[in-house]
Amino acid sequence: MASTIRDVARQAGVSIATVSRAMRDPSIVSEQTLRRVQAAADELDYTPSHLGRQLAERRHAANGIVFPDLSGPYYAEVVLGYEGVAAELGRAVLILATHGRPAAPEMIIRLAGRCDGLVVLAGHTVPDEVLVGLAERGVPLVIAARPAVPGVDSVRAENRATAEALAAHLVASGARSITFLGDPEGAPDVAERLAGIIAGADAAGLEVRVLPVPSMDEQGGARAGEDLCQRPDRLPDAIACANDELALGLMTSLRARGVVAPRDVLVTGWDDIMAARYAELTTVRQPLHDLGATAARFLDDLIEGRRAEPRHEVLPTELIVRSSSSPAKGEDQ
Repeated sequence: MASTIRDVARQAGVSIATVSRAMRDPSIVSEQTLRRVQAAADELDYTPSHLGRQLAERRHAANGIVFPDLSGPYYAEVVLGYEGVAAELGRAVLILATHGRPAAPEMIIRLAGRCDGLVVLAGHTVPDEVLVGLAERGVPLVIAARPAVPGVDSVRAENRATAEALAAHLVASGARSITFLGDPEGAPDVAERLAGIIAGADAAGLEVRVLPVPSMDEQGGARAGEDLCQRPDRLPDAIACANDELALGLMTSLRARGVVAPRDVLVTGWDDIMAARYAELTTVRQPLHDLGATAARFLDDLIEGRRAEPRHEVLPTELIVRSSSSPAKGEDQ
């Protein structure tokens, strides 16, 4: 396997940006540093990448952020956190949405050539091998809201343990059957939530049924509510939704058909967007703003060469219990 600029930086004990500067213009680094970089490059038989040099030199004063989709309050809050830090650092932000685009990997590689570094958020539209390839070419790169990739910085919110606590709460509220509403195949963080729900339900001897949705938004939740009400079998005792938008669409659809949470079914979401608070929706609060801000700071560290080793951080989440899953409270209203 060919050596990368990250390998040279590690071998020489300097930043990726320093390696790039030494190879572009040896006169701008000290003699001692130049000798270390040259020795490491010779030993590793490293051939510099034009894209890696371009990014490491910060020639653009802009950062890129890649989303699966730009709709909905989840992504808006992450962008606000990210853009706020980028603005403090004096950098513009280039945004790319990959949802439904078969050429997403090629688009991301092109974006990398137009900015100083990238944050890639969630979803399966960007294969891990594309991310590893960019990092190996010296692209400052951070992934967010998806499992860590070898050699790449990452920041995500905790999913599994809080999902287990959510399942335990539903069991304590009387649930004897739980349906998970969402698409675990479409996003790694959703798959982690499902794994936590299953673990929590299994501890109580319950099975979890998965109900996929065509879209992870209010329309997807509304269609699921209509489908559940048309089925001959009884409603599940509890429906754990992969996000708040699904839960809000589901509750509205069920209510239109005379099914009310928590009287007839317990409903929970995930994210704690503003609308969830007004709807009295039990959910899991994610630090969405902090997720974007942390990713921006991680990326700045890489661009500025403050560290070369990958860093991984998991932000805490919190179960927020409201009346949509608390029968006693619901009955008093």
